[in-house]
Amino acid sequence: MDTATGEVAPLEPRDAGRLAVYLCGPTVSGAPHLGHGRVTLVWDVYRRYLAWSGFEVRFVSNVTDIEDKIIAAAAEEGRPPEEVAAGYEELWWETMGGLGVARPDADPHATAYVGEMVEFIARLLATGHAYEGGDGVYFSTASLTGYGLLARQDLAMLRAGARVEAADEAGKRNPLDFVLWKRAKPGEPSWPSPWGDGRPGWHTECVVMSLGLLGDGFDLHLGGLDLAFPHHENERAQALAAGRAFARHWAHNGMVVDERGDKMSKSVGNITSLPELLERYEGRVLRALVLNSHYRSPMAVTAESLEGAKGMVERLDNFAREARGLPEAEPDPAVLARFRWRMDDDFDTTGALAVVFGAVRDARAHRVRAPALAAAVRQICGSALGLPLRLGEGPLEPALAELVRRRDAARAKRDYREADGIRDKLVDMGYVVEDTPGGTQVRRAR
Repeated sequence: MDTATGEVAPLEPRDAGRLAVYLCGPTVSGAPHLGHGRVTLVWDVYRRYLAWSGFEVRFVSNVTDIEDKIIAAAAEEGRPPEEVAAGYEELWWETMGGLGVARPDADPHATAYVGEMVEFIARLLATGHAYEGGDGVYFSTASLTGYGLLARQDLAMLRAGARVEAADEAGKRNPLDFVLWKRAKPGEPSWPSPWGDGRPGWHTECVVMSLGLLGDGFDLHLGGLDLAFPHHENERAQALAAGRAFARHWAHNGMVVDERGDKMSKSVGNITSLPELLERYEGRVLRALVLNSHYRSPMAVTAESLEGAKGMVERLDNFAREARGLPEAEPDPAVLARFRWRMDDDFDTTGALAVVFGAVRDARAHRVRAPALAAAVRQICGSALGLPLRLGEGPLEPALAELVRRRDAARAKRDYREADGIRDKLVDMGYVVEDTPGGTQVRRAR
């Protein structure tokens, strides 16, 4: 569903056969939590499905490596902000590997784009869409017709809800105005600008990086529902005020809730660390849990839901072992068509999983059709969903084990160029490569 219109709409590419996609990435100020796990898994599946469907996808996801939360974490931990950001970023990518999330094609860092952000803010000031306030530069939301589109509610209600927040920023003319450039306090990281040394606002970081890497009118902007307003709306507002065409489509996934249905958040105190959860459950279990929830609905993470997802993965693995001796066959076209129909209907992964398990059931009941049905299950799970099936294969041959060892060593040193090169070599050799908490896992593509 397109958040901007509130309706399910066809995804119409800017360029035929190609999709330019932006996902709001992490602010690296702490360990990733379950909310991060859901947003990355939801859109990793979507990215894989688009590629499986034949699109050439350019997928960009940023890293916010300077922000108030990072400065606060640095003060609390007694470390420089850049050291805090680097450490938590390393943990982020390690955790994403454990979830089997593919790295983005580009992961721009906010600190590398500060110069472009200063130029962008100067353009907004020159056109009357921004003004200097007491502690920096602000965007004037009243200057833009149609502000508030992604909030999907009355602007007067938004103003009322923003009044408490506005008290903390005396330089604002309007409660909904937001900071573009924040003057630095003594001891804080800063960059030079015409308005004094400081740092860019979070909303400005994403708009500059997304337009810089994907160009005007890129196809799709993704993120969690909590970012739709104000963060994504403020990105959209700045782009339009600067005379730039922004995202053609918007999509947001729902929140993670606990067993009582409460949204997981630091203020409530029910946040679960994703690295800790991955010590108890493999990444495929969390992926199955995400797949079994419609992306726009709240997703409950409980002991029961996790065990249910674990059981789903085990049933699929059992089927893969049962089907190991079947003859090679082309995937059953009817199964692929039903799967595609479900996925194309507002990304209905719950219905898509039902198609998969229906094919498993049919394969056990119909021996003649079993090879084609099993091939469809393997292709859907391994390629389109990022949920590869495991057969419990024996130890690796020495040459293959050495490549796996070298890749794990490269990832430990954050030498992603070397790690990606070894991964590509393994793929060329006919293996599916997965990043797990225990290191690189490989299995024969089937």
